[in-house]
Amino acid sequence: MKIATRLKLIGLFCAIVVALVAAILLSTTNQVRRELNKNQAADEVLNAVTALRYLSLEYGLRSERRVFAQWRLRSASLATLLASDTTFSGAEDAASMASLRTSFASVGRLFSQLVASRAQPADAVSDELASRLTGQISGKTQAMIADAMALAERSRQGVLAAQQREIAAVAAFGAVVLATIVASSLLTFRSLVGPLERLREGTRKVGAGDLDFKLGWHGRDELGELASAFDGMTEKLKQSTVSRRELSAANLALQAEIAERAQAENKVRSQLARLSLLQHITRSVGERQDMRSIFQVVIRSLEEQLPVDFCCICLYRQGSAALQVSCVGLRSAALAEEFAMREHARIEVGQNGLSRCVAGELVYEPDVAEVPFPFPQRLAGGGLRALVMAPLLVESTVFGVLVTARVAPSSFSSGECEFLRQLSEHVALASNQTELHGALQRAYEDLRQSQKTAVQQERLRALGQMASGIAHDINNAISPVALYTESLLETEPGLSDRARASLEVIKRAIDDVAATVARMREFYRQRETRVHLGQVDANRLMQEVADLTRARWSDMPQQRGIVIELCRRFEAGLAPLPGIDSEIREALTNLVFNAVDAMPDGGTLTLATRGVAGSAGAQAEVVLEVGDSGVGMDEDTRRRCLEPFFTTKGERGTGLGLAMVYGMVERHGARIDIESVRGQGTTMRLAFSLPDTPAAAAAPGAPARRKAPLRILTVDDDPLVQKALRTVLESDGHQVLAADGGQAGIDQFRSALQDGAPFALVITDLGMPHVDGRRVAAAVKAMAPHTPVILLTGWGQRIANDEDLPADVNLVISKPPKLHELREALAACVPDGDDA
Repeated sequence: MKIATRLKLIGLFCAIVVALVAAILLSTTNQVRRELNKNQAADEVLNAVTALRYLSLEYGLRSERRVFAQWRLRSASLATLLASDTTFSGAEDAASMASLRTSFASVGRLFSQLVASRAQPADAVSDELASRLTGQISGKTQAMIADAMALAERSRQGVLAAQQREIAAVAAFGAVVLATIVASSLLTFRSLVGPLERLREGTRKVGAGDLDFKLGWHGRDELGELASAFDGMTEKLKQSTVSRRELSAANLALQAEIAERAQAENKVRSQLARLSLLQHITRSVGERQDMRSIFQVVIRSLEEQLPVDFCCICLYRQGSAALQVSCVGLRSAALAEEFAMREHARIEVGQNGLSRCVAGELVYEPDVAEVPFPFPQRLAGGGLRALVMAPLLVESTVFGVLVTARVAPSSFSSGECEFLRQLSEHVALASNQTELHGALQRAYEDLRQSQKTAVQQERLRALGQMASGIAHDINNAISPVALYTESLLETEPGLSDRARASLEVIKRAIDDVAATVARMREFYRQRETRVHLGQVDANRLMQEVADLTRARWSDMPQQRGIVIELCRRFEAGLAPLPGIDSEIREALTNLVFNAVDAMPDGGTLTLATRGVAGSAGAQAEVVLEVGDSGVGMDEDTRRRCLEPFFTTKGERGTGLGLAMVYGMVERHGARIDIESVRGQGTTMRLAFSLPDTPAAAAAPGAPARRKAPLRILTVDDDPLVQKALRTVLESDGHQVLAADGGQAGIDQFRSALQDGAPFALVITDLGMPHVDGRRVAAAVKAMAPHTPVILLTGWGQRIANDEDLPADVNLVISKPPKLHELREALAACVPDGDDA
């Protein structure tokens, strides 16, 4: 049998044994997996039974609905676990499962009795019954715990047994494989060593001239064929042998030719090695994008593969009298320190024999000890003798020098000098391309940033245009609510405390909506530099935010079975902070909404206030905190979360919430700090600086209010706004007539003049179809120049800020109007004593 056939059979046998081992491992692995599944199921049953026992005891003590609901959920999950028959197998497991089901049914009945007993009026009998039922439930659940622990213990024993079987099988088959390999190796070794030794001896004798030597054996394997061929070769050599003198002469000639060819081959091999090194360096340099990394690759390759004992690259600026060391090789660092040629060191050109190199010429000094210039002598002092300096040229301009040196004198061949010249050209070209690429990259980045800014501005402009129309509609919609709410709070003294508190929350929310609508244009318009800041009580403001957002962090999550706990940490004695309470309230509301969205499975919402003392010991800052224990943010999200239109909520988010918060912070001269860890929650801190001298709070004066009634004409195309205006004005004693639209208002005003019963005041909307408020005001002034006209519009704040008051309008009131604004406007336009 041939040797190759033997080896193939041995390999086939080993493959079969390995396949058997793999099959056994797969079988034992599946068994281990089944036992692990049983163990996991048993642990789940044990946890469910333990929770059921705890909840039963807690319900027996407090009878809370929350405990009852949790008991029902745990009971349902345990019932699902016990109903599954596929996980457990075997008689003992089946008996334990049957016992668990029986005990579970008993626990259910006992708990139902406990619930019924707790539903009865509390007395000694019901308490005693509840105590006994609780004890019976505890006993049943203890028995279930014992059964579940037995299941878990059997599954653990099964896992251990399966693992032991797996280890034993692997050890047994491993021993078989090892024994097979050892035996086959010994047999193969014995069948090869003897013939090979005989063949070696025959080769030695035939080489010594004994052509009569015969191996003398024949076999069916490869070695037998080799022996037959060897004997045939010796026979042919014996027939064609020449004289030793002729053979010696031919041998000498052959040796001389071999030496010549070896020399040529070494020369070609060296040239190929240098070309390969040049290709390697060029390819490595092409993959770099900065000049320093290019220089490092070149120097490291020269030190390792050329090799050289010292290497560095110096940069040169045209017109300068010195070189600057840019990069030094790692192996050359010690010598560079000795030569004072560390990175960024300067080398004078005129006094060091470098003028030829910076002029574009390759400089080779076989022995620098014979060169009378300071720079070569400095190298010779460190033990270096041979020096090559290659210029780095781009478009006939030298911008650097490649310096290489060796310890042995005259150690650079002409081929190596040519290689260094070619390498310097490649390095110069790559460096120039790197500079061009960097400039192009910077230009592209500038263009991309400009494009991004332009797109962002276009988005903001479009948003502002939409926001302007939306603001008008929202102000019209909430105007009746604002008027009726203020009227109820003022005219209904019999309201309950709860109703009055609810109306105040509604009023505050309407004010915040109006302020939000007024700020919607800030996304595309420059905000006024004059911002009137009031004195804001931080603790009161945080409590208002908690009340306004209660539905989001309490009611709505509870409907989904989620619990979010509110933690308040308000520091007492905080100084009032300067700000606009509606803007700060809205920003905190946005932060609370984000915190709730970050806790989809529930958690803790923290609202906190604290003061920060300054160097003098007095309060210097007031810090408002909104924290959550939710999903948190990674570093990239934390850095970008304040950008407009950036959101991680997908289609549910607009990306404007935190941008508006940041805008409020900037307008108030405050700062925002964000702390977030992925999976551990987020804390947002708003820090407001306190003035050195607290501003005295202005005492609120009595609002201006006209005592004499007026005859007023209101013009508006919205019937709800008309009705609300009429109601509140008539409650002050005024006579109010309403006109539906601009043309109707003009006609009604003209008719009243003709009848001798003119109106003392006209209140008109601005945006109306066909005839708007400006035309109404112009018509009124044309007919009665002294009749005051008040413009009531959703764009009122914008008109006032832009100083775009129409010529025929006396005052502008923003929607939603407030009662004191209406009264002050009436008193200002028609003072008491004027004709009504």
